[in-house]
Amino acid sequence: MGLNSAATVADYRALARKRLPRFLFDYVDGAAGEEVTAARNRDDLSAVRLRQRVMIDVDTISTSTDLFGESLAMPVVLGPVGLAGLFARRGEVQAASAATSVGIPFCLSSLGICPLAEVKLKTGRSPWFQLYMIRDRAFMRDLLTSAWECGARVLLFTVDVPVSGIRHRDRRSGLTGTMYRQAAQVALRPHWAWDVGLRGQPLLFGSIAPALPGARNLGDFWGWLGRNFDGSVTWEDIDFVRRHWPGTIVVKGVLDADDARAALASGADGVIVSNHGGRQLDGVRSSISALPAVADAVAGAAPVLVDGGIYSGIDIVRALASGAEACLLGRAWAYALAAGGQKGIDQFLTDLQRELVNTLALTGCRDIRAVSAELLDAD
Repeated sequence: MGLNSAATVADYRALARKRLPRFLFDYVDGAAGEEVTAARNRDDLSAVRLRQRVMIDVDTISTSTDLFGESLAMPVVLGPVGLAGLFARRGEVQAASAATSVGIPFCLSSLGICPLAEVKLKTGRSPWFQLYMIRDRAFMRDLLTSAWECGARVLLFTVDVPVSGIRHRDRRSGLTGTMYRQAAQVALRPHWAWDVGLRGQPLLFGSIAPALPGARNLGDFWGWLGRNFDGSVTWEDIDFVRRHWPGTIVVKGVLDADDARAALASGADGVIVSNHGGRQLDGVRSSISALPAVADAVAGAAPVLVDGGIYSGIDIVRALASGAEACLLGRAWAYALAAGGQKGIDQFLTDLQRELVNTLALTGCRDIRAVSAELLDAD
């Protein structure tokens, strides 16, 4: 199967597996523990039933919406994915270009390969920015200042990583191991080795490069990261973020209604229901099953977004009908990027919007902003 024949996320995933060295494919594809929660994200979404309606005028369908002061062609954000610049040459730039062309936001991970300034220069548009609480507060302050000066106005502040999840696949495949194990896998992917490994300058480490001036391999990256995740962080630390970020703050990584209330009380402008794609604590509930309670707790006081297994236009409608205002995509666009660069994401997003329009039409909904629990088939 070639890129042009890819029709689903599963198709892009299969192409990504063929094109990436194993340690990179397992990094993006894997999850924590036995990967139960990652599978649950997809299984629970698939179990959400929609009502099919007939004899309703759906000749004109609108998928556009507004979010945090921006107009979106559809309620979708390309969410932050670490090391995406290793999936294709300067991958974050290619992904941001695809998002810009279709009229949706791209959020740059602070653990990406491309710096925010490069993404803005190449796309003409400042992306959203994602950040964790970093133990080195001075460096974190500098990151926030730099992102703001570069034009970012929406900050996704990830709160579910006081420590990194235990991911068995990363250990087995050698992501955190020696360069020799990785080199053997790279040798089996000569196209990737040339296009990304050599031409893509993959070890510049983007936004955190100032903290890693002598970095030579992924081991340096993981070492810095392990030292800088901050297990002491509490809601009071949002005050630090607010002092250094005058824009929108969206708290990412909420599964509990009480935590959603706490996020808003701490000054957040929105929350993202997320279990980090199942990459943190295995055995927790799926994002879609946590979403209704969080939406009820927020009660319209701020936008509620969701990620975790969103692969299709049908999934987007399922999520919106369950209480979200927009969806973040992660693995879905990462697979498409690895499969075919910007062309792969362009094709995926075009098909995604087409499927979204189709789903709205078949549920009798003419405007994405009118999606509600009325579209759910619940007995």
